[in-house]
Amino acid sequence: MWRTVLIFAACLAVGAFVLEWIQYQFFARRFGIEIFITIIALVFAGLGAWLAVALTRRPRASSFLLNQKAVVSLGITRREVEVLAALSAGDPNKEIARQLGLSPNTVKSHIASLYSKLDVSGRIAAIEKARMLSLIPPPDG
Repeated sequence: MWRTVLIFAACLAVGAFVLEWIQYQFFARRFGIEIFITIIALVFAGLGAWLAVALTRRPRASSFLLNQKAVVSLGITRREVEVLAALSAGDPNKEIARQLGLSPNTVKSHIASLYSKLDVSGRIAAIEKARMLSLIPPPDG
């Protein structure tokens, strides 16, 4: 953050130098003070927008690595991992079935098997435990 603030301060200093360099007095008499106020306002608006973006930028999320040891130790199949990922997106069983090309009953069977393997009793608990075990990526927000 300090680096960004220092860059902003340097830009302001450069702006002051540039105003002095272009002989402010000459242009102010020739074009009027309103033009300079407008130019300065636009420069500060641009710097403010840049500073806002720079200070609120989120770091890039690291790529998700599936915890293969947990998958093997729990006996979770590849298809169950896919169902679990769709489950974490909040999709209903019919939507999960449509996305994965399965029947709704097969999805229900996979979900029941996941509940048993993760030792949970509901969707939210399954998603929380799966995230804790790195079976699904953490939420974006």
